Amino acid sequence: MDLFEQVEEGPRNLLPKDGVVHYHGSVMSLTDADRFYDQLLTGISWQHDQAVIFGKKITTKRKVAWYGSEPFSYTYSGTTKSALPWTDELLKLKAIAERESQELFNSCLLNLYHDGSEGMAWHSDAERELKRNGAIASLSFGAERKFSFKHKKTKETAAQILEHGSLLIMKGETQSHWLHSLPTTKRVFTPRINLTFRTIEGHAPLT
Repeated sequence: MDLFEQVEEGPRNLLPKDGVVHYHGSVMSLTDADRFYDQLLTGISWQHDQAVIFGKKITTKRKVAWYGSEPFSYTYSGTTKSALPWTDELLKLKAIAERESQELFNSCLLNLYHDGSEGMAWHSDAERELKRNGAIASLSFGAERKFSFKHKKTKETAAQILEHGSLLIMKGETQSHWLHSLPTTKRVFTPRINLTFRTIEGHAPLT
């Protein structure tokens, strides 16, 4: 092999240990990213999220939606949701996530952040309904935002700016050892839409 031949490598692991996070950057054209953003903004059944904190139910400014191959129940932050049927746009985006990750997904949690004042506190996606150590594929549209990681024991940190039309994949033991968050910021004044494709298993759907 030519010593100067370029060897194509996959995305590097953003985490130093105890998990795998690959950032693929933009996985579609700007035109497609803009089109999906507009379709998601108007075509998804967005609802304000609710969470139970210290025994008190609160309603967030952030909006959410939950879709899947079946009406899966999904419980987090003390509330339970039932998945809506896939839309055509979500099926197209699921196909992109599956192609890039070489994984299969049967559900998707969507978040709509109206501006930088809305974010997500430190947490891990380790609910009992989710496949243990399963991959989670995160597609981002709209405003660029920083996505942060913090090791549960060592407190080591890592971060990545998520671009419009980009894909980030978390897998392996990431959820067991790392927390992640979307920090708030005063520098962002436009919406961001995030889709996290997941795998529900070993849990009966609501009927």
